[in-house]
Amino acid sequence: MKKLFSVIVISLFLTGCTLAAQLKPTGAKLDLSNQNLTKIPEYVFNQTNLEELNLSNNQLTGAIQSQIGQLKKLKILKASNNLMTGVPAEIGQLQNLQTLDLSNNQLTGLPNELRNLKNLQTLNISGNNYSTLDLDTIQKRLPASVKIIK
Repeated sequence: MKKLFSVIVISLFLTGCTLAAQLKPTGAKLDLSNQNLTKIPEYVFNQTNLEELNLSNNQLTGAIQSQIGQLKKLKILKASNNLMTGVPAEIGQLQNLQTLDLSNNQLTGLPNELRNLKNLQTLNISGNNYSTLDLDTIQKRLPASVKIIK
């Protein structure tokens, strides 16, 4: 059996095909919703291939940790229905972000860095008590096509 496996691996290698390439996940998603989390587990920030992260319906307090900026491939971030009071400036480093759902938290302010999200398509901040002045400042620098749910 070992010889057969070795022959297959060698054959794949000689034809330019690798097992790693065959097994590489695409469109990586991580669903941590409904887990009663009070903060994002540290291992999440090492998942640099993540494209979608769902943190909804937890007990997240304060702000998302600043390490969120390490998830450069993130396209969708759902963090609705938590107890968050802030959003870190590092959120503005997520240049691939298309959907940001921060609805139904306790946000009192929004970071100016949100205006750096040039690929953003939907921003849901409904159910929060943020400053409309913050939103006005951010909105002026976002693409006009961004759908903002207030």
